[in-house]
Amino acid sequence: MRLPLIQPNKLTQEQRRLYDDMRAVIASHLNTFRTETSDGALIGPWSAWLHEPDIGGSIWHLAKVMTTHARLPDDARQIAILTVGAHFKAAYELYAHISVAEASGMSDERLSALVAGGRPLDLNEAEGCAYDVAYSLSRGGVLPEPCYARAVKLFEQTGANELIYLVGLYCLVSVTLNGFNVSVPERI
Repeated sequence: MRLPLIQPNKLTQEQRRLYDDMRAVIASHLNTFRTETSDGALIGPWSAWLHEPDIGGSIWHLAKVMTTHARLPDDARQIAILTVGAHFKAAYELYAHISVAEASGMSDERLSALVAGGRPLDLNEAEGCAYDVAYSLSRGGVLPEPCYARAVKLFEQTGANELIYLVGLYCLVSVTLNGFNVSVPERI
């Protein structure tokens, strides 16, 4: 990692507030993979965000809302997230969300196709829509109208909005992870 991990006893007051909020949400929603070292230093994107608490706190707020107020079906969310992570080859994102998807029962065949950048053959309509939106947006350009219309039809406007924001968030997470060369811990 290009930025040093910040030990909990070295956090500024502003970093400490952000750290405490991150740990609370992580503990309740993201507990299938490693998010900190044995001495409590956060790893993954959270570590990078702590270095710039004004910017990192804003990104964290979006990530927290997208996690705690999710309305999209979880399988569709994970497919979108893994599709973005595969596009960017964001190792920690793939590590984390493979773990989340495995815990929810996603098959090895589906995971293998997604992380290899492919479209699994067994997607239901909602999952296929999430894949198509994430695939299209992560490659740049305007989301094609049929993809957008299908997302609105399946998820209603609010869900389609959430899917687009989710893809944008995980593009940002992927760039953060890749920009700071965030390492992947051993799987637990």
